[in-house]
Amino acid sequence: MQPVLTFTEGGIYCPAGGFYIDPWKPADRAVITHAHADHARTGSRHYLCTNDSVSLLQLRLGKDISVQGAGWGETVRIGGAEVSFYPAGHMIGSAQVKVTVDGQTWVASGDYKTENDGISGAFEPVKCHTFITESTFGLPIYRWRPQTAIFSDIESWMRENEAAGKQSILVAYSLGKAQRLLYNLAPTGKRFFVHGAIYNAQQALLSAGWPLPPVELITPETNKSEMKDQLIIAPPSAADSAWMKKFSPYSLGVCSGWMQVRGNTRRMNADAGFAISDHADWPGLLQTISNTGAEKVFVTHGFSSVLARYLQENDIPAEAVRTAFGGEEETETTA
Repeated sequence: MQPVLTFTEGGIYCPAGGFYIDPWKPADRAVITHAHADHARTGSRHYLCTNDSVSLLQLRLGKDISVQGAGWGETVRIGGAEVSFYPAGHMIGSAQVKVTVDGQTWVASGDYKTENDGISGAFEPVKCHTFITESTFGLPIYRWRPQTAIFSDIESWMRENEAAGKQSILVAYSLGKAQRLLYNLAPTGKRFFVHGAIYNAQQALLSAGWPLPPVELITPETNKSEMKDQLIIAPPSAADSAWMKKFSPYSLGVCSGWMQVRGNTRRMNADAGFAISDHADWPGLLQTISNTGAEKVFVTHGFSSVLARYLQENDIPAEAVRTAFGGEEETETTA
């Protein structure tokens, strides 16, 4: 029997449907899990994604792309395959892709996290025969604290900065993490001043009707005194840049799962590190794999060999697969 999905040089391919999932080379038909740059790439002739991702794909790939949206759980038939989307909880619009061919069901996770952050949708495990999982934080050392505790720490850090006369600046990925921060820090009543990369993503989401707080774009004309005791949010690319130095004196906080590792805050020249990630931690990965009931697991980007070996040692057939997906917590968008 031909597998439902195969791993090719162009990406994860469905022979029965003639489409790719998050292809890393231009394809005739691309099914997209979410709008981050390593999953939604330019050049494909037609895109299929969740309704919530349509505006973000247009932001990232251009208004003139051919894109079709689908609702959660809605079945779209492509050739001999049935395709549907289920919440991945990674960022707004992010989805797992369920593909069924001749009674065999495979699910490609894309990126996912299991904690509900309030804005990205609650992750929903999907029963399947074969599960393709990411493994960005697929080591036992990665275990996230509840986000309520992290946001409490951030608020305390902001108060300490105010008392010390320092400007608070948080660094976070512009599409996904930044909106999570804005949504959950809105109750502080602070004004949010942001870098252009975050402003563009925010405007696209506000236009699409998402209940996010307003932000103010930092321009050369923005008066520094207006930002006193408020919060600046910038992408990782702005850290330690000339753009950031004009806010001195400031305290820099980095929001990333990599802050779980002692020493990373110092290595990034940051004053504070907040281990908050939009990917599943080690317990989240294991619980999700168990919940799918999958008979076979393929492990992609991240610590794929470690996780695959752990699953094998626990009698779950698993295999590490090399893909071209990256970790957006390490890079930055051009949106």
